[in-house]
Amino acid sequence: MNRNHTLRKYPAAIPAATLLLAALALDARADAVTDWSDRSADIVVEARLGTPPAIRVLALVQTAVHDAVQAVDRRHARAGTGPAPSIDAAVAAASRGTLLRLLPAQQASIDAAYRAALERIDDGAARSAGIAAGEEAAAAVLAQRAADRPSPAETYRPHTTAGAYVPTAAPAAPQWAQRPPWLMTSAAQFRPGAPPALASDAWARDYAEVKALGSRASTQRTAEQTQIARFWEYSAPPIYLGVVRSVADAPGRTARQNARLYAAVTQAMDDAMISVFDAKYHYGFWRPVTAIRNGDIDGHAATERDAGWVSLIDSPLHPEYPSAHSILAGAVATVLQAEVGKGPLPPLSTASPTAKGAVRRWGSLADFTSEVGDARVYSGIHYRTSTDAGAAMGREIGSLAVRKVLLAAD
Repeated sequence: MNRNHTLRKYPAAIPAATLLLAALALDARADAVTDWSDRSADIVVEARLGTPPAIRVLALVQTAVHDAVQAVDRRHARAGTGPAPSIDAAVAAASRGTLLRLLPAQQASIDAAYRAALERIDDGAARSAGIAAGEEAAAAVLAQRAADRPSPAETYRPHTTAGAYVPTAAPAAPQWAQRPPWLMTSAAQFRPGAPPALASDAWARDYAEVKALGSRASTQRTAEQTQIARFWEYSAPPIYLGVVRSVADAPGRTARQNARLYAAVTQAMDDAMISVFDAKYHYGFWRPVTAIRNGDIDGHAATERDAGWVSLIDSPLHPEYPSAHSILAGAVATVLQAEVGKGPLPPLSTASPTAKGAVRRWGSLADFTSEVGDARVYSGIHYRTSTDAGAAMGREIGSLAVRKVLLAAD
């Protein structure tokens, strides 16, 4: 099996990523942290990583950035006199140090971004001290997470009987849950209960909803619902980081605040992927396209078979339950809600290459999270119970990130 191939979920959408980053740059009030977050996401997209490994890279990068910013403050406090180390230089060096180690094939792009960043910083002691702080932070984070690699030995076994043909596409990320979490005590800490029993009314409701709204030939799905499905077909980190930037760009925020915010968000997203793949391969629940084409064997009289049913978008190559998009949305929304607290929420927006760069906006984090869940049903690849379970897991993981990163003492 070629594991790298199975993790590349939407290669056809990658060239459009520049549309996403351009949309996010409109009217931006960038500091070094938000600027490098966008650059790092662009480099991850350029590397054509699938969603789980892309999120892992960005969690390492943003954690190094956060630690570098803290190191700058500590060094200045110790020195007592003279110019403070440059935060901009520290952020650039921390980002470069982690990206080069994790994505050496992208060195040309990484170094070009680094040179451009340093050219905007006056050469001198402050820049040199900032670079040193960033390089040390990157090295420390990489050393602390040295064991953070997916196992090279795959143990996934296709379901079959001797001599019977089964589709031979390799499953995505079967070993991902073996990675050490950032925040959780174990990959199974927030594993949800089992999906609905096939004899239950909940199963029949889930089945009927996705069959009607998620079919490629659906006559019940509206044009807007189709647009929502296509928008959230994209799953790479930039689509979520655009929502994060809606908060990070609010007037009056500092690079220090944003360094902590991005570290909390990306660690929560990375743990969300560990958690969701643990649950997916634990339950191994069938996708709608499999269930609906076999509706006559689930034992429920209300689930009528459709032998030619096809989902609006192709099903990802991993089990259905729970929804990975929903766990990411729940985690991101929880961290952002804690960040804004009781204050006004900035208008939320992001863009999607699979929707030709279209931008969608939300007035609340609840609306954002709900739309992500709806999109997976409209796409025909998830049941409603799965999106609800994923969002609930994400909220738990997001709460951990709030306590352990966002609100933690330096």
